[in-house]
Amino acid sequence: MIRFIRLLLHFGYQEAMSCLFPVFIFASLAVSKFVAIPGLPRYDLLLLLCLAFQVFMVKSGLESRDELKVITVFHLIGLCLEIYKVHMGSWSYPEAGYSKVFGVPLYSGFMYASVASYLCQAWRRLDVSLTNWPKPIWVTSLGAAIYLNFFTHHFIWDLRWVLMVLMFIVFWRSKVYFRVTHERFSMPIPLGYLLIGFFIWIAENIATFFGAWAYPNQRSGWELVHLSKISSWFLLVIVSFIIVAELKHVKARRIGGKSVETK
Repeated sequence: MIRFIRLLLHFGYQEAMSCLFPVFIFASLAVSKFVAIPGLPRYDLLLLLCLAFQVFMVKSGLESRDELKVITVFHLIGLCLEIYKVHMGSWSYPEAGYSKVFGVPLYSGFMYASVASYLCQAWRRLDVSLTNWPKPIWVTSLGAAIYLNFFTHHFIWDLRWVLMVLMFIVFWRSKVYFRVTHERFSMPIPLGYLLIGFFIWIAENIATFFGAWAYPNQRSGWELVHLSKISSWFLLVIVSFIIVAELKHVKARRIGGKSVETK
C-alpha cells in the first residue's frame, strides 16, 4: 500500500506539472467569465493571457524552445480546424473580440497547443518511450487521413469508425512505456489514446461551461457535451501523438543518436 501511494503521488505530481498550460487556460476562462476589463473584450484578454503564460513557460525553463516549435505547429493546425468548423456551423464563438479571424478568436489555437504542451511535458517528465512504433509511412498516412476526415465528413461519409479500425491494425503491437520514480510501466498505445481523449472530453465540458465556445445545442443554455465527441477527441489525440512522436524521431536522427522511442 505504501508503494502504491508513493507511486500514485509521484505520478499525480508529474501529470499535474504536465498540465500547467491546460490548467492555466481553464483558470483564465473561469476568471474572465466573472471579471471583465472595460474596453478589453474577453476573447482578447484570453489571448493576451495565453501569450504571457507561453512566454513564462519558455523563460522559466518549464518548456524548451524545441517544445515551443511543436506547440506552435499545433496552434496553427488547431486554428485552421477551428476556422473551418465555425464556418460549417459545428460550433461558434458568440462574444465580440478584436482578435477574431473568420469568426474564430486567436486564443482558441492555444487550446490545441495546450494538448501539445501536455504531451511534450509528460513525455519528458515520465521518460516516455515506445516499442514497435510503426513505419513513418503508415503513421503519417493515418494521421493525415484522420485530420482530413474532420473536414471531409461534412461532404462525404464520416470515416471515423473505419479510421479507428485502421488505427488498431497499425498500432496493434505498439506499447508506450513510462517511468514513475524508478519503476517502468507500460500500456497499449490505443488505450493511452482513449484515456487522454476521455479526459479532454471532460475538459471540454468545463470549457463550454465557462463559455470558451458553444455547440448549437448549448446556445440556449449549457448542456453536457455529447458522448460522441469522445471519439472525435480520441482521433485528434492520435494525430497529436503521431506528430509529437515523429518530430522526436526526426530530432533523434538529426543529432545522430539512436531513438529510444522506437526500440
